[in-house]
Amino acid sequence: MKSFIASIGALLSQGKTTGENHSESMLHYTQMNVKRMERWEKKGALIPEVVEELNRITEPQNWVVLTEAWCGDAAHALPFISKMAEVNPLISFEIKLRDENLELMDQFLTNGSRSIPKLIAYNESNQVLFDWGPRPQFIQEEFLRMRKEGVPYQESSKVIQQLYNKDKGITMQKEILSLLQSMK
Repeated sequence: MKSFIASIGALLSQGKTTGENHSESMLHYTQMNVKRMERWEKKGALIPEVVEELNRITEPQNWVVLTEAWCGDAAHALPFISKMAEVNPLISFEIKLRDENLELMDQFLTNGSRSIPKLIAYNESNQVLFDWGPRPQFIQEEFLRMRKEGVPYQESSKVIQQLYNKDKGITMQKEILSLLQSMK
């Protein structure tokens, strides 16, 4: 996780972000996301049930997250996913850029779109165990409602950010916990 944040910092120092769009707005989103990820890295906490379930994993897993630096949802999810992977040494964790891995991304579309972040968990045989993303279900429902109603992006993004801040990663953790438990 720290290397991902450092690589984003290096890009920002060159006036770039991940992907092809290096506009002022994309750079701004990326800068905000670095701050969010650093904040969740420091203050984000895993719930005990998740830690317990992660410690029950006895077979190696590879967790891959598809994302981009400018993705606001990823800024709230990545630190928690990284913390979860750190609980058990049998879980390897890697971050891949969506736009550099479209073939993989296209296997995990959300309502037909390349929505990120997307966590994909594999076993040793490279079989998919589960996938999660791009955001907790209650936030996804609010996002889709606002989109359907034509709420402007600036307004809807504020609402989404407030929901993430209030939830503190709890719902996402519970959703991943449920996915882990369903593998039994």
